[in-house]
Amino acid sequence: MTDQYQAFSKSPIGKFVIKNLGLPSPIELDRFESATPVIKGAVLLGAAPNSILSGAIAQVLSNVHANSYAGNNAELQQVAAQSGLNLSAFNEGDKESKFKAVVFDASGIESSEQLNELYKFFNPIARQIQVSGRVIVIGLTPESAKTVKQAIAQRALEGFVKSVGKEFKKGIAADLVYVDAGAEQNLESTLRFLLSPRSAYVSGQVIRVSQAKVLEVDWTKPLAGKTALVTGASRGIGEAIAHVLARDGAHVICLDVPPQQADLDRVASSIGGSTLALDITAPDAGAEIKAVAANHGGLDIIVHNAGITRDKTLANMKPEMWDLVININLSAAERINDYLLNNQGINENGRIVCVSSISGIAGNLGQTNYAASKAGVIGLVKFTAPILEQGITINAVAPGFIETQMTAAIPFAIREAGRRMNSMSQGGLPVDVAETIALFASTGSSGLNGNVVRVCGQSLLGA
Repeated sequence: MTDQYQAFSKSPIGKFVIKNLGLPSPIELDRFESATPVIKGAVLLGAAPNSILSGAIAQVLSNVHANSYAGNNAELQQVAAQSGLNLSAFNEGDKESKFKAVVFDASGIESSEQLNELYKFFNPIARQIQVSGRVIVIGLTPESAKTVKQAIAQRALEGFVKSVGKEFKKGIAADLVYVDAGAEQNLESTLRFLLSPRSAYVSGQVIRVSQAKVLEVDWTKPLAGKTALVTGASRGIGEAIAHVLARDGAHVICLDVPPQQADLDRVASSIGGSTLALDITAPDAGAEIKAVAANHGGLDIIVHNAGITRDKTLANMKPEMWDLVININLSAAERINDYLLNNQGINENGRIVCVSSISGIAGNLGQTNYAASKAGVIGLVKFTAPILEQGITINAVAPGFIETQMTAAIPFAIREAGRRMNSMSQGGLPVDVAETIALFASTGSSGLNGNVVRVCGQSLLGA
């Protein structure tokens, strides 16, 4: 669906009106294109004194062949050189240089007084980040801090990053990565994602990286040889997920209810995948999924995307509307997971990815059933993650306003509010959700477990 306001904002009269009335000015976001570098443009790297993650960061920048710069920081230069990264010199007084990404290692900040390292680094270069650029701050997981003061200082990074995401405009995304002790080598998949256009609509988010086995991965085809199943794959976000997982090398089994068989066939045919027409609420759904996946070497990835809405205020809601939404959106995923995990239905180092919603975080008028189901999905992730074995992980995405057939049916005023009430001043695309799911599905994401990442352009709704 075309965003007419965004198109208007690019016209001469639109630019004039928007500037004089102080209206939102949405930027056309960069999005991923195959056979292109991870990041197109210069990267500025900075670090607080005594930071311990700079080596791992520099290694990733070296691996992606980033054109990297740093200021007068001898400690950082030395660490980068040990990782094979050549940091070009950047003079802080140089106002002409522009950067596509700015990465700051904040792991050395051990007290609130040292938070001024953020100010000292970002203040001089705040206006030198390019359109659709990236701000990435990397710190230590507060819960694993050695002192209370360190935990407080690291937790403060969240407020800083979320504010930057709202201040910098121009389609610039700002995100925070917390790294557990000993998890430095698990950072690469997350940093690659946040540096790249794949993360176009992910801003103001916190991703936690935990220590896990580092698996060998071909970053050009991170899902090569894997079998993925996507529920609700016949249209919209589900269709986009199927395409992105197939692009990354997976054989995708497209699942939806039998009445959607024609659309399922269309999607599967376009990506070289296969289909499974199945009602996920059926008692034997888990067994059916396992049996079909066995024909392709077993199941490596399952994406619980299928979902419905039946909106009414609670006083006007029929019991069958409540039950249907909870059953499809939440209970079915619970039952399928239970069967697969208890019956060796997911291969070693498998990936479970769930689709929640910002409604499950912030609530929404007329959506008590839907919001409860999507909050339950977050619970499913949080409380399943610690008990998983054999390298299996579970994570979730929580989409905000995404341009789909469903949002096209929303009344105009509400639809426009949904589009503009975020730091990007526009709706996201189904591919934005799919790219984030592909991050969690990646072989290289063994250190991502129990995360819930919003794909909402940093919506003003919710936390």
